[in-house]
Amino acid sequence: MTSFPSANSGRLAGRTAIVTGAGQGVGEGIARRLASEGANVVIAARRAVTGEPVAESIQALGGSAICVETDITNRESVAACVASTVQRFGALHIMVHNAFRGGLPHKLEEADLDRHWKHMSQTGVWAVLHTGQAAWPHLRDAGRHGRFIIVTSPSGVEGSANIPLYSPVKAAERAIAKSLAREWGPSGVTVNCVAPVAASPALLSAFERSPALQAALEARTPLGRVGDPESDIGSVALFFASDDSAYVTGQTIVCDGGSFLGL
Repeated sequence: MTSFPSANSGRLAGRTAIVTGAGQGVGEGIARRLASEGANVVIAARRAVTGEPVAESIQALGGSAICVETDITNRESVAACVASTVQRFGALHIMVHNAFRGGLPHKLEEADLDRHWKHMSQTGVWAVLHTGQAAWPHLRDAGRHGRFIIVTSPSGVEGSANIPLYSPVKAAERAIAKSLAREWGPSGVTVNCVAPVAASPALLSAFERSPALQAALEARTPLGRVGDPESDIGSVALFFASDDSAYVTGQTIVCDGGSFLGL
């Protein structure tokens, strides 16, 4: 694809979205997919050196995007990102919290609370609270177009033997989404989760270190492949962001090619 379709004809034309952690991987894929349907997209990246190239690549395809350097573990930084977004585009319709770090393999008896639990809970659970609180007044103003989308994980549903502290963090994100769906529903705002398995830089790096891991993952996946951040995961986020999902809230779509079928 050499350019995005006309923004005026996209499903998200005239709407504005913030995507945290959009400097690479799943976040970048979601940002690009939303932009391709006409949304003004704010790349909320921890470092401008990763976020700016994504924004520039979207602009080069005819999309609308800017980068706002944001530390999602800091409430004031998140609030400043939201304020900058509204100042630039006039409104905020869609908040996507994707940023996360610290999901390193570990055994419970070897877990370091700072290295594992603190980092994961700060970029997971606490960041959901920061992004939700900062975005809420604007999502409420957006009414039936207001969307809060949380990128969680299949591990938050089925657990994991290799990252036991990661799973409860991701499960907590789903619990918050269900609670906010009930709280915000009367205002027309929907809250949903995407639980992906996708070709992120972290996963691709793991595959390089252990080709057997890639073979094992693909073997347990009915569709036989790892998801693409833009076309596979981004399209599910687009569904939640668009009017197509106006009557869906409090739900999690596990987007993993069928590896987990127990939901």
